[in-house]
Amino acid sequence: MSHRTRDGVSRRAVARAATAAGLSALFAAGGGAARAAATRLGPRTVDVSVPSVALGRSAPVRLILPSGFDARASRTYPVLYLLHGAHDDYTSWTRETDIEAFTEGRDLIVAMPDAGPTGIPSDWRAGPDYETFQLAEVPALLTRSYRASGVRAVAGVSTGGYGAMAHAARHPGAFAAAASYSGILDTTAPGVPALMDAIVAREGLLPPSLWGNPVLNLLTWRDFNPRSRAEGLRGTPLYVSSGSGVPGGGAGDWLPGALESLLWPSAHLFADALALLRIPVTTHFYAGGAHDWAYWKGEFTASWPMLARALGVPV
Repeated sequence: MSHRTRDGVSRRAVARAATAAGLSALFAAGGGAARAAATRLGPRTVDVSVPSVALGRSAPVRLILPSGFDARASRTYPVLYLLHGAHDDYTSWTRETDIEAFTEGRDLIVAMPDAGPTGIPSDWRAGPDYETFQLAEVPALLTRSYRASGVRAVAGVSTGGYGAMAHAARHPGAFAAAASYSGILDTTAPGVPALMDAIVAREGLLPPSLWGNPVLNLLTWRDFNPRSRAEGLRGTPLYVSSGSGVPGGGAGDWLPGALESLLWPSAHLFADALALLRIPVTTHFYAGGAHDWAYWKGEFTASWPMLARALGVPV
């Protein structure tokens, strides 16, 4: 898929302009031309199909609305963004956790946007721009149609954990807090480029379509690397968790323990980079573990007090 929009302006240029002018403001001004289609799944849960210039198609976001949302027409709400991992989709948080029950009575919106089959919410070199979709188009929709305030926090698992830290680092101040559970936090660490290529290839896509060749296009890889962009996290409350897993796995080994082990060094390198910059971060590095929801659910609960304080909602 090309990075060109219909009027000839590159999506990468759109993203840069959004950063300069304010991501949400850019799309709030012109995002109302195509209407988003909403499907109510329950008293508080809604699936919305969002027309996206950045993706060149409509893409879904699942919302969990506050209790009494319809009855309080003048109330605005903070938003917690929850990002899914690789080879999964935007339904994963409601499928794998009790997030609907957990947020009952807490007066916030939970937004779970699509990041494609790889779960890598980035501006692809030769493909869709999930960064702009998640950081501009979805927030504009929430402000326009669901009374979202300007207060946001983000958390994610696996490649969604990458997205949480990359978004917060590349767009300082966009989020009041960020949390990563088993995220890919140093994309240039040993073994990680091969893992990223394997994730992309597993979905039938060409690995260079993400950020190009990790050697020839190293500057691009660094530009999207949370560790390289760590300075942008200054002032943002952070939570990072990762397990040591089971040593011995390679990029092609999808066993949860082996995959977790492969990501263990990158999480430590990221934390070390923050320490060198004197940027505070709460870490939970634990022995064993696996790349699995059985661990991520507990890590979300552990990080919740930080996220709740940032959002201004009850712990």
